[in-house]
Amino acid sequence: MGNGDTRVRGIAARAGGWSVRHRWAAVGIWVLFVVLAMGLGSAAGTAELKDSDQLSGETSQAARIIEDAGIDEPAGETVLVQAKGAGVKATDSEFRAAVDAVMKAVEGTGKVTDVTSPYDTDTISKDGRSALVQFDMRGEAETAGERVEPVLKAVDGVQKDHDSVRIEEIGSASMLKTFDDAFGDDFQQAEYSAVPVALGILLVAFGALVAALVPVALAITAIVATMGLMGLVSHLQPMDDASSSVMLLVGLAVGVDYCLFYLRREREERMAGRDGETALRIAAATSGRAIIVSGVTVCVAMAGMLFTGLATFKAMGLASLMVVAVAMVGSVTVLPALLSLLGERVEKGRIPFLHPDKRRKGNGRTGNGHSGTGHSVTNESRFWTSVLRVVLAKPAISLVVAAGALLAIAAPALGMKTQNLTLDQEFGDSLPIVATYERVNEAFPGGSEPAEVVVKADDINSAEVKSALADFRERAVSSGASRGPVEIKVHDSRNLAFVYVPLVGGSDLDKAEKSLETIRDEVRPATLGKVDGVEAPVTGQVAGSKDFNDQLVSAVAPVFAFVVVFAFLLMLLSFRSLTIAITSIVLNLLSVGAAYGILVGVFQHGWGASLVGAEGVGAIITWLPLFLFVILFGLSMDYHVFVVSRIREARQRGLTTRDAIQHGVVTTAGVITSAAVIMVAVFAIFGTLSMQSMKQMGVGLAAAVLIDATIIRGVLLPAVMALLGERNWYFPKWLHRLPDLTHDESPGGAGAVSSPPQPPAVEGEKVGV
Repeated sequence: MGNGDTRVRGIAARAGGWSVRHRWAAVGIWVLFVVLAMGLGSAAGTAELKDSDQLSGETSQAARIIEDAGIDEPAGETVLVQAKGAGVKATDSEFRAAVDAVMKAVEGTGKVTDVTSPYDTDTISKDGRSALVQFDMRGEAETAGERVEPVLKAVDGVQKDHDSVRIEEIGSASMLKTFDDAFGDDFQQAEYSAVPVALGILLVAFGALVAALVPVALAITAIVATMGLMGLVSHLQPMDDASSSVMLLVGLAVGVDYCLFYLRREREERMAGRDGETALRIAAATSGRAIIVSGVTVCVAMAGMLFTGLATFKAMGLASLMVVAVAMVGSVTVLPALLSLLGERVEKGRIPFLHPDKRRKGNGRTGNGHSGTGHSVTNESRFWTSVLRVVLAKPAISLVVAAGALLAIAAPALGMKTQNLTLDQEFGDSLPIVATYERVNEAFPGGSEPAEVVVKADDINSAEVKSALADFRERAVSSGASRGPVEIKVHDSRNLAFVYVPLVGGSDLDKAEKSLETIRDEVRPATLGKVDGVEAPVTGQVAGSKDFNDQLVSAVAPVFAFVVVFAFLLMLLSFRSLTIAITSIVLNLLSVGAAYGILVGVFQHGWGASLVGAEGVGAIITWLPLFLFVILFGLSMDYHVFVVSRIREARQRGLTTRDAIQHGVVTTAGVITSAAVIMVAVFAIFGTLSMQSMKQMGVGLAAAVLIDATIIRGVLLPAVMALLGERNWYFPKWLHRLPDLTHDESPGGAGAVSSPPQPPAVEGEKVGV
């Protein structure tokens, strides 16, 4: 079929056309790229983040001093010996016998060193009912959890022989083992189940096994290639486990989305009667171009993490950026080649009652050719047609109702409280070790997580330094910042001393941070600060939390500005409309705000918290708001660019703005519904984990995507565009000199949308139409 030669222009259309003409070469190059990336990454190895890289402020300074000195701090462990009854004291013979038995049992394992008695270190509580036996695990701290099992069994054995006292172990090694046992498999299962969940939803959406496997296969190969690239890049920017998990989530989300967008348009053009080659070229010039605009926008949003100055965020940003770029390139190059090779075989493996042909027959509908993603969601399209009929009939009322609802949902975010979650907040009462943690903190405030002062001097044993250390120990207690005991460990050969200061406040981070400020701003300057050449940075969990928060707060403004400004510029250049650029930013901000409001309502105020197992958290983990902003702002642009591109395409072909809105939203409803269901399902998996931080991330992402794909794209966007009318395409003359990155398609007649759409033309390539 043809009515002359037209030409198409644009990177996406050129890439798609080349891939269709050289399909085996395109597939071969992609496979070679994936294999090379994985092979080179494996050969190079992955450089892991060090403590000095991950932390900031004084905590980073302390970590660098320790690393430079070549000291590997061991994993410290503590055994709490506590009277069960009111009459038993630490001075009683039975209590002493239990302490002696603990010391003998842990030493007997051969796994520990430096076992200290509470009677020597004065680690006995003020009420005399609790005492701490302390020791270090042999070997590297990072792997201590793998070696602590015999020690835990030895402590349990002592408990069985001494019923009058409570004997429990806690420390970095035992906590690491507990978390690994309880949640290590949980995390892996969540990550591994994401792919089957996505595949299952695609099977329902497509009704054909091959069509469902193509998006998943492309997403997986993009993730595999990115894993290899991460190994190479890690030697410039070290990576960690968090960056790999985020990369997997983002890669699966955008990889499947981009394939859905492409397949949706290709199947739709086949339904309209196009031959396979023409359908692919149209998909390349339309959905392919939307994929590139969306991908670049997502990459820009992810790049915002680089401005935090925090190594963990930089690693996550780079990993996410790379997987989006790889998925984007794969979608506009190898995907057209695969679809060209498969042809009608993409419909192989049809599932009874799920394939679109069956559903259309059941609904009394018929269509030309084979269907796929284009009409796999008939019910959703009918639903959105009904919704749009109301929205477009009364756009002002729809705008006020929808925007008002989202603003009401976002309102709780104004009172958001962020902090690093303590052990009891993170895990609640789901683990026995949490109860031990609370008992230690009650008997020895701050004792389970003391501040650590790393003292570096030219001569650590000089009289002046020794006197300053003694003064520091005395003033730390007299200032009210600590109740003691303050422990000092000296490394003579390295001219270093470690001072451990239990902070008043314990697990109450607000109070503990005030104690930390007293140590840093009052006690240290009056003692160690008076000795020339002495460095004494204060580190530890409370200090790390505070330094991390301070760094994050200072990064909010530059990250926010970078993401918003560059996203605005990309939308402006891609659609040549000042109005579209402004409304895109406002709608995305509203979506993010609503997600924040849901997080605060559920996890901070406890509204419906029991539904997600979040009782008693009371705060949002510090890193989540900025992380969500960057991730959501990027992922939201997926849907927005796809819908607006389709609206603009219809408008360029001659439809009125209102008809173009109707056409754009309804024809994209199916793929956006499918994509959103996959994202919500994958993110919701992480919302089922026991760790509150992961639960918050999962619930926040799932809620935001759901809001974005329904209220924002289905109600607010069409209502705003309907009210603006022709002003949607406003582009001041003084901006005309900007680069033209508009849609690949040339305008056609209005009938080109409702009847078989006129194919796009790409400059330099002939397309018989």
